[in-house]
Amino acid sequence: MDGLLTQAFLTSLVLGAITAGVPLLLAGLGEQISEKAGVLNVGIEGMMLAGAYLGFLVAYSSGSIWLGFLGGAGGGLLVALLMALLCVRLGLNQIVIGIALTLGAEGMTALLHFFQFAQSYPRLEGAATLPIPLLSAIPVIGPALFDRHPVVYLAVALVFVLAWVFRRTALGLDLQAAGDKPAALDAAGVDVIGIRTAAVLATGALAGIGGAFLANIGAGLFIPFMTNGAGFIGIVLAMLARGRPVWVLLGALLFGACLSLTTALQVAGVDVPTDVIQMLPFAAVMAVLVLFGRRASLPAALGLPYVRGAR
Repeated sequence: MDGLLTQAFLTSLVLGAITAGVPLLLAGLGEQISEKAGVLNVGIEGMMLAGAYLGFLVAYSSGSIWLGFLGGAGGGLLVALLMALLCVRLGLNQIVIGIALTLGAEGMTALLHFFQFAQSYPRLEGAATLPIPLLSAIPVIGPALFDRHPVVYLAVALVFVLAWVFRRTALGLDLQAAGDKPAALDAAGVDVIGIRTAAVLATGALAGIGGAFLANIGAGLFIPFMTNGAGFIGIVLAMLARGRPVWVLLGALLFGACLSLTTALQVAGVDVPTDVIQMLPFAAVMAVLVLFGRRASLPAALGLPYVRGAR
């Protein structure tokens, strides 16, 4: 236990929390957009997995991490298109369709990986980072927070951009109305179906980028089922954040720290069973739900299909 609270342990913990937290952050922000518009996007796990696979495939084939992120966004969008068509346009059950899309994405990506990479398991080279002068030299937190891939900085910036959009723009008001009072929004001349479709597609793109980050930056390779419940944690983050993107950021860091604790303890020389550490993120989810779940404020029309003129 002497290795705990040393600089190496703390740096490893913070570094791992950021690496594991960014996919959760992107998934949580995407889900927050979707839920604000009234769509419970249970298929976000499948969107992340499709983004991880296509993101890795494009990055490996092209040699460009940035093209890999575009491929990841495209993978998430493919699943999101199905979600938008079946749930928003046709009004089918959002939970059932979301679970079906997740299972389909899991099976499809595992099958494609088996035929393409099962014999070789190729890896990507480490992605270049963008150190921020002076800040990256701060002990412990400097290398972990201020010497990262640019996508990390963009993800954090997106938190504040969305906070501004939700509070200060007409688009934010339209999203809120689409989830709370879609009939009133329709009466005001705004296309509710269009707003919800755009929200679901934005969710798919962000979740896909989160999956690509997980594969290309976090692991350097694609492994079937590698999201391991990250999408569902993103749903929890969005529900508990009560429409506040900054809360999604804080929650992502908390769960990211739980996910990275195994590596940090190994650096500290502490022998703790891996199964116990891997249980921590899900135990943290249950604890947070018990403590704050009752206070979660969800849109009145969340999960309900909108049919114009229906009562």
